[in-house]
Amino acid sequence: MLLKIAPYLLISPALVFILVFKIYPIISVVAGSFIRRGELSVRTYEILFGDRVFWNAFLTTLKMNAVMIPLQIVISLILALLINNTIKGVGVFRSIYYLPVTMAISVASVTWGLMMNVNNGVFNSLLSLIGVPRQGFFTDPNQALWCIVLMATWKGCGYWMMYLLAGLKGVDTAIYESAKIDGAGYFTVLFKITLPLIRHAMLFVLVANTSANMLLFAPSKLITEGGPQNSTNVLMYEVYKSAFRNGNMSRAGAITAILLLLIVLMVYLQFKLMNRGEEDA
Repeated sequence: MLLKIAPYLLISPALVFILVFKIYPIISVVAGSFIRRGELSVRTYEILFGDRVFWNAFLTTLKMNAVMIPLQIVISLILALLINNTIKGVGVFRSIYYLPVTMAISVASVTWGLMMNVNNGVFNSLLSLIGVPRQGFFTDPNQALWCIVLMATWKGCGYWMMYLLAGLKGVDTAIYESAKIDGAGYFTVLFKITLPLIRHAMLFVLVANTSANMLLFAPSKLITEGGPQNSTNVLMYEVYKSAFRNGNMSRAGAITAILLLLIVLMVYLQFKLMNRGEEDA
């Protein structure tokens, strides 16, 4: 009897932790989004869907992710391919590429805010040396969002690189040797062999990266405060403002519920693509 329940006893601490600190908060937030002035109502969503600030934050989030997700995945894949060999000293480059991951996102945000300071930042100092006019960076409505994309890409690529590297390490080298004997070129091997064989790793990185970037919050809070002109006001920052500045918990819960729905849809898409890939194989 004890042997039968032993596995459940072993996982019970983790299960309790997930239920208390993960599942319960999610249910509480979603349920709270339907409570308005102590009554069950969908009025919060009706107001939210008619709010231009919300739609601006929604579109800004989508625009940012439409650029950042492919950019991070492509760069991460390139880095993983570069360090997926046994040449002398490759460990040094792996450490260098991974080094930004060790910096907290809050520290990275403050550091990049200082480096891109419009008055005395190192970026403008370097640009002035080659005759380029001073740039606004985080103070320019046309540049601020893309500066956040640049900072987040620098911060995150090393992390996703490790997952892709793990996928590359799982590919049998005999396959590459056979392709070389058959005269296959580098790009033929890459697109016909490597990428299909690391499909699961790529799909995981795609979904996990999307989830992480949809919840990106620190740069908008610490560097730009959602500005200038709401150009960096993403959904997570709108949640923060609604909950902790305006005290509108139902609005914050509604936006959070929408974010959760988007993440769930991406996870569902991941499983569909994985199952489809295995069926095709």
